[in-house]
Amino acid sequence: MKLVFMGTPDFSVPVLRMLLEEGYEVAAVVTQPDRPKGRKRELTPPPVKVEALKHDLPVLQPEKIRVEDEWRKIADLEPDVIVTAAFGQILPKGLLDVPPLGCVNVHASLLPKYRGGAPIHQAVIDGEKESGISIMYMVEALDAGDVLSQRAISIGDEDTTGTMHDKLSQLGSELLKETLPLLENGRIEAFPQDEDYVTYAPNITKEKERIDWTMPAKAVYNQIRGLHPWPVAYTTIDGKRLKVWQAEKVTGPYSGKPGMITAFDETGLTVITGDNKAVKIVDLQPAGKKRMDAATFYRGAGNKLQVGAKVGLDDE
Repeated sequence: MKLVFMGTPDFSVPVLRMLLEEGYEVAAVVTQPDRPKGRKRELTPPPVKVEALKHDLPVLQPEKIRVEDEWRKIADLEPDVIVTAAFGQILPKGLLDVPPLGCVNVHASLLPKYRGGAPIHQAVIDGEKESGISIMYMVEALDAGDVLSQRAISIGDEDTTGTMHDKLSQLGSELLKETLPLLENGRIEAFPQDEDYVTYAPNITKEKERIDWTMPAKAVYNQIRGLHPWPVAYTTIDGKRLKVWQAEKVTGPYSGKPGMITAFDETGLTVITGDNKAVKIVDLQPAGKKRMDAATFYRGAGNKLQVGAKVGLDDE
């Protein structure tokens, strides 16, 4: 079976590797253009391109796949199926109609929940106990196609977006490995998504990264682990940004306004939340400095930061 693979970030790489290991003919790999990264803004290829070049696969990097001259290059390869995994662009109808077996996508949620570009982040932020993979047909609407197969996986209380990303990436590869032969042999029947249960997970915005200490402790904790290891939640101290890489739940109750520092020592910075509970910051990064643990931050802060001081929006 000849296919074209379309993907961009680390999530997509195990899927591409599986296709190659299983002996599928990958006619081309389509990925996003190289982008500037880091302080030096050096032009950096996406992970899928790096992996494709290791295997001497042809790589296409259209800026806009919906431009006909671009998607025609893929159509001319006459793939039996197009496989996408976190490609990052919606395919035009002209391309969707090309492969006789269709275009199938590896989506990191149990559809119809969490359609959109940040399903892993949002599931952790929402405190979900379960996520999963859906192998689905691509259609012109966002993640709305019929589902070929699904598999669930639990989200532990200490899981982060990073740990779930790795688990779901591997699960997606395994489930696609089982699904493609069934699709090729006509032994699988897709089922429609129930529109009554649709939820969305749009891309993470800067506003979503800022911690609102008036929220309950559980919501603050979930936000911090849901944004770990990227893009990372933040708060402010004395008007300066403080990235919060990792936190712990602590038992309460506490008295004081949300955002007030109620304890500060080498084990962490304990901040009161909106439900008179608290969250302890244990891994953090002050503006202009490297990431550090709580003990290092405590020694560096000295007498500059006292119990009773406040973090958050009031300091901006």
